[in-house]
Amino acid sequence: MQTNHKLALVLPNRWNFKGWTVCGTALVSFAAGSLLTARLMHLKQVKADSNRVFELDVYHVVPGKVPALESRFRDASKLQAKHGLNVVGYWVPNDDPAWANTFIYLIAHSSQEEAKKNWEAFHADPAFQEFRRSENANKLIEKVDETYMRPTDYSPMK
Repeated sequence: MQTNHKLALVLPNRWNFKGWTVCGTALVSFAAGSLLTARLMHLKQVKADSNRVFELDVYHVVPGKVPALESRFRDASKLQAKHGLNVVGYWVPNDDPAWANTFIYLIAHSSQEEAKKNWEAFHADPAFQEFRRSENANKLIEKVDETYMRPTDYSPMK
């Protein structure tokens, strides 16, 4: 009995080719289905519902002057509220020595434009000018880091 060795070598190659064809077809079908599903779902980028921004101010205070700055803000907070500056909170770090001379506060604004308008009114107020003169006389602040932040779409506070 004679065996055909050529036929034995061709069959495994045919199965390999068919396997790759099946895998390739499945991959292309999956990709096409995914693209079609995304198109049908009308996926779009999610954004926060408003133009609301938060202003984070970090005051680097002259060593030992944090209590004096706290007192200044305790008095100025009423003036800030009068001019639509909605302070979320004031903070003084507790334990970390690197933050010992730091005063932080956060303000919520309906928009960046509204923030600018409210700050201009606040700075023009004669009562603020009195705070400014007192601050300059006592030299409380070394520098201020200020940044505006927008809430993410998954943020609990928007």
